[in-house]
Amino acid sequence: PVSPPPSWAAACGRPRPLTPLAMALARAASSAASAATVKKLIVKHVTVIGGGLMGAGIAQVAAATGHTVVLVDQTDEILKNSRKGIEDSLKRMTKKMFTDKPEAAAQFIEKTLKNLTVSTDPVAVVHSTDLVVEAIVENLQVKNDLFKRLDKFAPENTIFASNTSSLQITDIANSTTRQDRFGGLHFFNPVPLMKLVEVVKTPMTSQKTFESLMEFTKALGKNPISCKDTPGFVVNRLLVPYLMEAVRLYERGDASKEDIDVAMKLGAGYPMGPFELLDYVGLDTSKYIIDGWHSLEPNNPLFAPSPLLDKLVEERKMGKKTGEGFYKYK
Repeated sequence: PVSPPPSWAAACGRPRPLTPLAMALARAASSAASAATVKKLIVKHVTVIGGGLMGAGIAQVAAATGHTVVLVDQTDEILKNSRKGIEDSLKRMTKKMFTDKPEAAAQFIEKTLKNLTVSTDPVAVVHSTDLVVEAIVENLQVKNDLFKRLDKFAPENTIFASNTSSLQITDIANSTTRQDRFGGLHFFNPVPLMKLVEVVKTPMTSQKTFESLMEFTKALGKNPISCKDTPGFVVNRLLVPYLMEAVRLYERGDASKEDIDVAMKLGAGYPMGPFELLDYVGLDTSKYIIDGWHSLEPNNPLFAPSPLLDKLVEERKMGKKTGEGFYKYK
């Protein structure tokens, strides 16, 4: 039998065999398309929501590394204090960075502050931002309300990130329509000095978003680590149970809080003992975290609440910020 001409094969829906050159071109086009799909977003414009210690610290390091930054909070008074705190922090840092060069220090501060603006209207500033970093109160509903609102006004390519230390990123991302462009950026206090950032990838976070967040973190001069969306991520997942076990040790009368602190400083080389650290972090914050984890995993003994911690918080003894916690402060 005579084979049909190539045009018949095409007419019948059977593709013509590709030549080696055509196959190579097809592979190249496919690779290019794939590369374009996962190409990272280079973050240049950053919006930081929350002018407290964490938010101001994030804004400072981003502005100091050449990013255009807008710091957002509810009132002009808060933002005025945030900006002053950033300026004071920069002055302390530049004394060490430019020991005998006061002019260079002044130029660095001026350049950094020029990269930073403030606003009380998050909706008005997210229309041209590459990345929104949220650093507000640890309350899921408040965070969800914020992101749900911003989701309507931010460009499609804008990445959202939360600095939460205890809530699940997935629960926050679900308040938006951009779960693939949502991740966690967990900084540590004080942000300008602490090198670690936990970059949290949910099951829905795209590889493009994850890589963009990793690169942004490196651009800040930080050391990022990758972790999944589990309670406490890495650091707090290990740290909080350790702190709670120290409290239980004291509750049982096995050792005094003073001796436990000395033991961990001199025996483990920690800069602060667990009770000193609890007072520094805030007993209300620690209770909030452990209560949240306990509700997620009520049978996990590591997440069991502490009667003593609950009592101190009920008495408004929150630690250093209130003048008394496990210790008294003048």
